[in-house]
Amino acid sequence: QVQLVESGGGLVQAGGSLRLSCAASGSIFSLNTVGWYRQAPGKQRELVAQISRGGSTNYADSVKGRFTISRDNAKNTVYLQMNSLKPEDTAVYYCNTAPTWIASWGQGTQVTVSS
Repeated sequence: QVQLVESGGGLVQAGGSLRLSCAASGSIFSLNTVGWYRQAPGKQRELVAQISRGGSTNYADSVKGRFTISRDNAKNTVYLQMNSLKPEDTAVYYCNTAPTWIASWGQGTQVTVSS
């Protein structure tokens, strides 16, 4: 059973930055495209960034130019650098394979952006 552990969230003012990390217990990340998802209260979970095995990236329009996804296959870890944060980025952030998730969801990490 693969375990996903997200970390790095917190409370930040609008315009600030955070760097999220997600570590997988197995080699699932090195074999698949990986993504960061987020779920705001009352909303569906959405994919905001993904990175392929070869390093190609895609972003949701809402975060393009502000978020950067990266990966370290040797460490089975994926990162999300979030800059110029906005209150609407407030959500619980999760990682998983993308665009279809195949692992059980981790606990996520809460990101709260104050205005």
